[in-house]
Amino acid sequence: MSEQNRWLEIISDDPDHSKRYIERFAKMEAEGRDLFGEVRFVDAMVERGSRILDAGCGPGRVGGRLVELGHTVAGVDLDPVLIEAAAERYRGATWMVGDLSDADLASDPIGGNFDVIVSAGNVMRFLAPSTRVAVLRNLGSALAPLGRLVVGFGSGADEYDHDEFFADAEAAELNVELKLSTWDLRAFTESSEFLVAVLSRR
Repeated sequence: MSEQNRWLEIISDDPDHSKRYIERFAKMEAEGRDLFGEVRFVDAMVERGSRILDAGCGPGRVGGRLVELGHTVAGVDLDPVLIEAAAERYRGATWMVGDLSDADLASDPIGGNFDVIVSAGNVMRFLAPSTRVAVLRNLGSALAPLGRLVVGFGSGADEYDHDEFFADAEAAELNVELKLSTWDLRAFTESSEFLVAVLSRR
């Protein structure tokens, strides 16, 4: 039996999960919670009007805000409910349902040649382990020559260890340029439970 993406497993067992996920972030936004640490990080990396891909975009929290800041944004997610929510709220971006392991990120309507690709929100932890290298390789192939891939996720004992991620990045022919433990630029250490990694094509 082949491995399945963990997010697909969750929504298969609980069809209302995506709807509650959208509602949870809407509630946090209404409460005035800061939901845009990833956005500030990415926005600081590029010039205004840059091409950005939100990989595993969910309902558009990161990519949508980057559109509002003046960037050209595309978002890909395998959950059609989340993509529908993103498209309804953030009309200035291109949103597409697709699996990051094999989605064509270099052709229309996505178009490739991204200055930054960001994968936040623990997307990497939801991947089927057998697809991790393929996802990283696919994202790397969609970067502009000097583009960078930004990945942020928490590690767990029974999930995706950060050392495993670095090995997978190596296998995907990506260079790790920077390792941090938070979106607000705190240093990464061996005891860090969260990783923000900036990578580039070899």
